Amino acid sequence: MEKLERLQKVIAAAGVASRRKAEELITSGVVKVNGKTVKELGTKVSPQDKIEVNGIPVHKENHVYLLMNKPRGCVTTMKDEFDRKTVMDFIGKEITERVYPVGRLDYDTAGVLLLTNDGDFANKMMHPRTHIPKTYLARVKGIATKGSLKPLVNGVKIKDYVTAPAAFHIVSTDTENDSTLVELTIHEGRYHQVKLMFEAVGHPVKRLRRDRFAFLDANGVEQGKFRHLAKSEVKELLRIAEEEASEKMPIRVMKGMRQY
Repeated sequence: MEKLERLQKVIAAAGVASRRKAEELITSGVVKVNGKTVKELGTKVSPQDKIEVNGIPVHKENHVYLLMNKPRGCVTTMKDEFDRKTVMDFIGKEITERVYPVGRLDYDTAGVLLLTNDGDFANKMMHPRTHIPKTYLARVKGIATKGSLKPLVNGVKIKDYVTAPAAFHIVSTDTENDSTLVELTIHEGRYHQVKLMFEAVGHPVKRLRRDRFAFLDANGVEQGKFRHLAKSEVKELLRIAEEEASEKMPIRVMKGMRQY
């Protein structure tokens, strides 16, 4: 019996788009299966079915997993409407597959960023229930103390939601410039979340870098450069995603990370 899979999963696995974007493509009416337009998200297809997106046949690509050391001054999108530099400008012609960013980092934020053409993998890395830990190094305004940052541990209210429990470590303080270097580990990935969290406790961010995505860091990777993830690293990321998804509360801090 042929294995049937959801249409959006097949499109994502082919590297056309992330799972979420694939769903948008389907509902917008630009996806055809065997010559017929399909808008139902529950549609299942077999390996023999002919799938097209915007008239272009979908072919399964070899999966690619990259770790980039994102520089500041570029956006985490495929193309920018304001013609700003994007992370894709740093990929070049070395990678022939159509990779895309896993999540996002702000224009002025540097650090670890994953890219892939494996939509299923990307979805697991970004899905809210997986709670994969991400560690940032932030230079914030003011002299932060354990007391002033303690609300971050229990979660702070931002707009219409309360953040999940986080972990922090005060790396150093600079009384001359009235600033503090803080390491913060979160398990979510909402828009501007780290900046909004520090702002909520009275310490606006001056400079921000993502140091780690789970156990991965950018050591040995120059800014603007990237490396391929090893199969063992991809496997471990998927294991962590499955393990974190089974936890009731996203409060686990990975080995080597400090929590206060």
